Parts: sequence; C-alpha cells; structure tokens
Amino acid sequence: MNLSFEIAKKLLLDPTGLEEKHLRHILAKAQGPGIDNSDIYLQYFQSESWGIEEGLIKKGGFNIDQGFGVRAISGDKTGYAHAGDLALADMEEAALSARSIANSGQVGRICVQDHVGVKQQLYPELNPLNTLSDAEKIALLKEVDITARKYDPRVTQVNASLSGSYKVVLIAGSDGTWGYDVRPLVHMNVSVLVEENGRKERGSFSGGRRSGYEIFLQEGLSLQYAKEAVRIALTNLAAIPAPAGMMPVVLGNGWPAVMLHEAVGHGLEADFNRKGCSVYSGKIGQKVASSQVSVVDQGNMPGGRRGSLNIDDEGTPTQRTVLIEDGVLCGYMYDKLNASLMNTTSTGNGRRASYADIPIPRMTNTFMLAGNYNPQEIISSVERGIYAVNFSGGQVDITSGEFVFSTSEAYLIEKGKVTRPIKEATLIGNGPLVLNKIDMVGNDLELDPGVGVCGKNGQNVPVGIGQPTLKISELTVGGTAIE
Repeated sequence: MNLSFEIAKKLLLDPTGLEEKHLRHILAKAQGPGIDNSDIYLQYFQSESWGIEEGLIKKGGFNIDQGFGVRAISGDKTGYAHAGDLALADMEEAALSARSIANSGQVGRICVQDHVGVKQQLYPELNPLNTLSDAEKIALLKEVDITARKYDPRVTQVNASLSGSYKVVLIAGSDGTWGYDVRPLVHMNVSVLVEENGRKERGSFSGGRRSGYEIFLQEGLSLQYAKEAVRIALTNLAAIPAPAGMMPVVLGNGWPAVMLHEAVGHGLEADFNRKGCSVYSGKIGQKVASSQVSVVDQGNMPGGRRGSLNIDDEGTPTQRTVLIEDGVLCGYMYDKLNASLMNTTSTGNGRRASYADIPIPRMTNTFMLAGNYNPQEIISSVERGIYAVNFSGGQVDITSGEFVFSTSEAYLIEKGKVTRPIKEATLIGNGPLVLNKIDMVGNDLELDPGVGVCGKNGQNVPVGIGQPTLKISELTVGGTAIE
C-alpha cells in the first residue's frame, strides 16, 4: 500500500475502527433494490490563515473538519446523505436515507475490486501547515510588508495573507472504485494602497500551489508578489479613463484566461449539455470557434498546479481532455453520473467542495493552446484598441454565453504600440461569437500563478487557467472616457 492510503487509513479509518469491509457494507446498504450505483466519500480537512495589516498580525484562523457523504443513484435521480463524523452507525443510516431518496424499484448490484489508489503523483503527500513554524510564517508576512514599502515611497498601506489547507480523501464505489488522495494547497495574497497628489489606487497579486509553504521562500515568490502588487497599483495611479465602443482587444497571457474559463469553459461541462441548456449542446463535431483556437482541460498537469488532482472526487484518475481542436468542438467534461446518462465515460471532472456536497462536472486546469504569433506581432497589428492584462471579475449567462468582465490592469494600443494605462474598462460580448473573432493566437502560453477559485451550485473549488496572448478582432469595450 502506498503512502496516500496509509495517511487516509490513519486519519479516516483507524480513529473509529473502520475497515475496508465496513465501507463495502455501507455500499451494499446503499446499493439495494432500485439503485444503479452508489459511493461513499470520506474526508479529513485542516486549514489555516494568517493576515498582516500595517506590519502587525491581525487575522488568523485554524480549522479541522471531517465527515462523509453517501450517494445513491437511480437513473438521473440522486440521493445524498452526509454527516460530520465517521461513525459506522451514522454511515449505515446515511446509506439507507440516500437509497430511499433515489429509489425507483430497479435492481442494484455491487462490484468489489482491489485498490485503485493513486496511479499518478502530481504533488507531494504532505501537510503544508507543518512545513513552516508559526514564527517563520509570521516572519514571511513581515518581510512581504517591508519589501512592498521599500519598493516605492508612495506605498501607504500593505495587507498580506497566507493560507494553507490539507485535505485527505478516501472514495469507495459500487463500480469497484477504491481511491485515496492527499491534497496540499497553499496560497499568498498581497494588496497595497498607493497615494500621490491626493489620488489613491490599489494593486494586488497572489498565487499558490499544491505544495508546502517553503515555495514562497525557496523560489522568492513572496517578494515577487509584493513587488508586482506595487507595480499594478502604480500603474493604476497613472491610468486614464478607458475609451468606449467596438474595437480590437488583445488579451494578455495567463490570468486573462478567466474570460475563457467563465464564458466558454462552464458551457462545456456535461450537466449543462445533457440538459440542453448550454450554447454548446449537441454541437460535438461542429465548428464553434476560429480555426486558431484549441482548448484543453487537464487535471493531471504536474508541478503542483492549483487545479490538478491525482483522482477526482469520484475516484477517477484525472486526464487531459481536448474540448476544442482547431475550432471544432471535440467533447465535454464529464463526471460519472452525466457520463452514464450520455453513454460515455468520465473524464475525471467529478468534483465537490466537501463531503457535504454532491459531485458535479467541474473544470480543473483549463487553457487555450499556443499559436504561432509573436506577442509583439499581435500588438503591432492593432491601430487602436486595448490590451487587457488582468481582470477583477465578471458575469456570464451559461445559456446565452453573454458576458461582462471588468479589467484591473489594461492599456491603450495606439498605432501598434502599448501606450497609456486605462482604468474602469469592461469587456462585453458573447462567448461563442468571441471565439470566432479570435484571429491571432500567440506562442507564449502561460498558466495563472495559482489563484483561481471557481463557483458553481454553491460549491467553490480551486482551478487553474491559462492562455497565450490573443487578439479578438472586435469587442465592445465599456469605458468612461469622454471623446
């Protein structure tokens, strides 16, 4: 047995005397007459947060949570019951409740197989909360504060936070699934306020990884975050009102892919397409984007990427799934339930926020593949437009694909050159239409630094996004400039 299972056994089974035979017993109870499939998900979770304001540690928190959820599936109906402990009696009651909710009078069956476990190891099997002492965490945040203030005298306020979590999961299913995973995650955020001649502006930068806290020290990331937050704030300090109207828009590489994630990615999740409420429903094999556009969701990216998972929350190994290739829609992202109802197999995209939630199709690391253009060549092709480097938020209608996104860092492009920074620019459009207006894709693919949090059905999960620099030939820009 590997280390992941030993950790899962120690934290999830041993404390209450549970054994694998007990999990099979629970599955048998959930899998009674009328049930097609059932599973049980056990979770142990630790998290902490630290925050510094004005050089002093003013925020902190620590939490331990554990529990289980039992799911029973009958056709397209799901019964789910959960509890915040790991007692066998509660699991038995939950199994009967889940079965009762989903029951439709058919005949269920259970399949027992050997361990599936973790076939791929994408991140270290460690508890990040233990990788630095409390004193070292405080010292790290204080160094960030000092670095940001030294970087420019116009910095008047610095807030920084450090957080980490440690999740251990064990999943057993009536289809023979036996999976377990140890999932570390760390994150740092730096926000600064700058002031000049009575004008104040903010800038922030953050990132993280599935690793221990030591990456912020060993790779100098914390100091990079501090300097980048100051740079963005100073850029905003010099920004002028954004223009408005239809114009070419160049999106920078990396984090601007949040627009791709929201305006396109969600529409490619299987549940929306099974129900026919996505703009991409029934379009597999059809051209849905410019021939320069290829989009992938890859949950098995190495290097501790934020959206990576060894297995998803149904015990399926994650994989690389091509969604759009050369403009043609190739497939959707599936969990087990929707895959079964759509006569295909799971792509390892069944995710849940915690044991209290039902797994649903979700993105992992979603990105657009690199093209052939040099980024400077893309900029040079624009006579007048904007260059959007960072986004602060947005809204999308999955049914229509309509979106509105706000930029947090953007610039004017004038006669093929990036000139003045602009503020309060919003991008307004339609996802499928925009995909067809992408006429230049850069060769500089980059993933975001590890900040993505995706919300769906009240569940928030960590994700990764990425893209190269790209040009949208025409897009509506909302601005406040008077021309």
